[in-house]
Amino acid sequence: MKRRCVWHGLFLFILGLVSGMFVQSMTNPRMGLTTHVGTVLNGTFLLAIGAAWDQVRLEPGAERATFWLLLFGSYGGCASLLLAAVLGTRNATPIAGAGYGASAASEALVTASLSVTALALLVACAALLWGLRAEPGRV
Repeated sequence: MKRRCVWHGLFLFILGLVSGMFVQSMTNPRMGLTTHVGTVLNGTFLLAIGAAWDQVRLEPGAERATFWLLLFGSYGGCASLLLAAVLGTRNATPIAGAGYGASAASEALVTASLSVTALALLVACAALLWGLRAEPGRV
């Protein structure tokens, strides 16, 4: 899983770089910049987690679940930001979306997708913290 996490981190990093080339083509360029930076950051995050994966001590099932939550949260979050930039939504991202607005359905879709993927990443990070806790008898 370490190697796969690093691979996905590098892939997301590259997607983030590519998305930066299309910022001005998006309905909301400021949100497009958020997409670019967020995707590069998510890629870097997965690279860092991959580098430390050997130190995570979780049961095999919890380890797999954590890995998939990381991927779902990272890819889904980046896709949600891209969707917000393309659709020009504002409710879930009021600062980057200031001055824009989309249909109620688009706003609901972006808000729900950002919320679900954020929750997935929070659960994955909590599991990683648990898996990185000190071993018994050590500080």
